[in-house]
Parts: sequence; C-alpha cells; structure tokens
Amino acid sequence: MDCLFCKIANGEIPSTKVYEDDLVYAFRDIEPQAPVHVLIIPKKHITSVNDINHENCSIVGHIFKVAAQIAKSEGIAEDGYRIVTNIGDLAGQTVKHLHYHMLGGRSLQWPPG
Repeated sequence: MDCLFCKIANGEIPSTKVYEDDLVYAFRDIEPQAPVHVLIIPKKHITSVNDINHENCSIVGHIFKVAAQIAKSEGIAEDGYRIVTNIGDLAGQTVKHLHYHMLGGRSLQWPPG
C-alpha cells in the first residue's frame, strides 16, 4: 500500500511527532491552519470513518482519549479546541487514511468553510 500516513507512522517519512503509542501516532501538520494543528492517526490503516467497524472501533475511542491528553500537553484544553475529520473527496479528504485534525490556540469560527 502506498499510503502517506502509513509511511509517516512507520517512520519512513519524517514528521514532527507529538505523541505515539502502539495504536496511535500524532504529528504536527506541515501546513498549520492554527497555532496548534496536530494530526492524529491510527497506526492501522483505516481509509475513513466509513470503514470503522466492530473490529477497529476501539481504536477510534482510544484516539479521542489521546486527543484529550494532547490538548492538555499543547496548552489548549482549557481555552478550547476543535477536532475534525474529512470523509471523502467533497469534504476535502486528501489522504485516504483516517485522520483527525486538532486545531487550537486561536478563536475558531463557524461555519468552517
């Protein structure tokens, strides 16, 4: 499989790591849209939310547990932050590997785009 995020999680492509455990890898976005912009990905390849199933759904719960830890360590937990994922081309998913954008450190407007 030629997946950019799988290669990042496997250390084949360099990234600025924020967090890592057996299931999850988190790193800074190379084109940040906020002072804090971290991508949180499962190490196991899951294409999108549409591919979450009984066998892999516990990974998603773990991602959100990790996200809370990252928000604290990044100093954005108290003031607030946004976690978003894009599903499919029309939503702007450019890498076909489930990933969550954590954005914080500034006022985030709604609607986003």
